[in-house]
Amino acid sequence: MANSHFLRLIILSFLTAFVACSETATVTNSAYSGTGSVTQGAGTTTTANLFPSGVRVAALGTITSTDGKTWALPADVNFTNSSFPFASDLYNSYVSGHSYANTAAATAALSSNNIVTVDADGEVFTAYIFGDNYFEMYVNGIPVGKDSVPYTDFNSCIVRFKAKKPFTVAVKCVDWEENLGLGTEKQGSSSNYIGDGGFVMHIKNASGSTVGITDNSWRAQTYYIAPISDLACLSESGNARLSSNCTTSAGASNSYGIHWAIPTNWFSSTFDDANWPVATTFSNGTVGVDNKSSYTNFTDLFDNASKDAAFIWSSNLKLDNLVLLRKKIE
Repeated sequence: MANSHFLRLIILSFLTAFVACSETATVTNSAYSGTGSVTQGAGTTTTANLFPSGVRVAALGTITSTDGKTWALPADVNFTNSSFPFASDLYNSYVSGHSYANTAAATAALSSNNIVTVDADGEVFTAYIFGDNYFEMYVNGIPVGKDSVPYTDFNSCIVRFKAKKPFTVAVKCVDWEENLGLGTEKQGSSSNYIGDGGFVMHIKNASGSTVGITDNSWRAQTYYIAPISDLACLSESGNARLSSNCTTSAGASNSYGIHWAIPTNWFSSTFDDANWPVATTFSNGTVGVDNKSSYTNFTDLFDNASKDAAFIWSSNLKLDNLVLLRKKIE
């Protein structure tokens, strides 16, 4: 019996080691010829946790690239900036009474104090948003709402603003990371699991008519890609930063990251996004929202039969971690 027990322990140890190895990417030292800045390995934590109540740790940090530049991880965000307003809740399990069962209940709870004025003589518009994981939204360059939960558990939001059409919506989207600089998180037995992003929005006017939805008419540009196990997998076509040939099975402690500087006026209505790639759309199943009440309670908005808002992102939902979105609403 003792020998049998010892044998089982050996087999269990072998299987555990096998699983751990199978979920870690092998990093290859290849030359990089793209326009981004290259980092390797984990960054330095500067803020331990923006949201201690969260399921996952929403830390901030920095990392230095091989060309001597310093980059914010996972992004430079306004979560603690009091001048950038928080969005109202469509569904937020962290606030008592805000796990709304449907759109009508969430809308009934709104306060007029949460309307951001872009144009004093404008009309009130309401944007319903599910962002995986975090977003900051501007209208004509004015901050109108940011996500109140930077990482998880998943929530959804309402942003209301007064503006005149046409207006330009600009959104910073962040797929957060537990392992700063590596683009990965813990999942099951894997410590370097590659998560994904996704952003969906439905905008209505004061009379309840749809004026805008997320689809492939939006523009999307990526500014941070990780984890990369082989720099040779990356390519660029015009202004498109492509990682479709890169592995998305797992990351590693020495994976690479690629970073680009964000234009200072990217959220302005006068910013020229004509050379940005068009957004890529993704299904609910790909994003993985079919079991999340913060989404499924509001399918009348996000999966409306006549105005079906799509999840959008840049071309790679898993590896592209910092994405800017833009659209002019006519």
